[in-house]
Amino acid sequence: MSAFTSAKIDKIMDLRPDLVIGFSDLQADIARDLIKLGVNVLLFNQRSVNEILSMILQLASLTGATDKGRSLVNGYIESIQATVLRAEQLAVRPRVYFEEWDDPMISAIRWVSELLEIAGGKDCFPELALCAGGAERIIADPQRVIDANPDIIIGSWCGKKFRPEKVAARPGWDQITAVKNGQLHEIKSPVILQPGPAALTDGLAALEAIIHGATAGLPEQPGT
Repeated sequence: MSAFTSAKIDKIMDLRPDLVIGFSDLQADIARDLIKLGVNVLLFNQRSVNEILSMILQLASLTGATDKGRSLVNGYIESIQATVLRAEQLAVRPRVYFEEWDDPMISAIRWVSELLEIAGGKDCFPELALCAGGAERIIADPQRVIDANPDIIIGSWCGKKFRPEKVAARPGWDQITAVKNGQLHEIKSPVILQPGPAALTDGLAALEAIIHGATAGLPEQPGT
């Protein structure tokens, strides 16, 4: 019925919704079309872990489930804190290059960058994660990733299957530690690239499993 940037307006209208909820400027055109048809539309624009938690609380309040929302958020916070404690036991915090798209190469959005840090990794491009739009997170020169030398590469190509063999075959990428050690992994985009409960649970768990699994073969790094 609806994707990131498109929707079947007629199908939505058939449901006679009292309220349609969307996410960010990506769905601004969808919101416009629905508003013209007289539908109440609410767009959230959460980009960080804290903003995801805040969005859940706001949505709970709107639906008359404030206490349930607060309980849910407290549960997420406790789970995140437990993940942080486990990460503190790691002998090394591996460098992670998270690729949201391959052509052009786009690095991790903010909540993904924050989650991989929570899980015990170090985002290779944390400065790009602060940029809201994908166009601002494009890595035009693949040499930047070679120079960053990630220990782990994670792909989540917005609904397209991640092809680790193609990533490994990029010119010069055979020099990268992640490629040398076969540490190229996929996390499905619905699990990690939607800024909601799935990212805080299944997405974080997937990141933790990959990061903790990869540290066994890495030398300890002073100061990590």
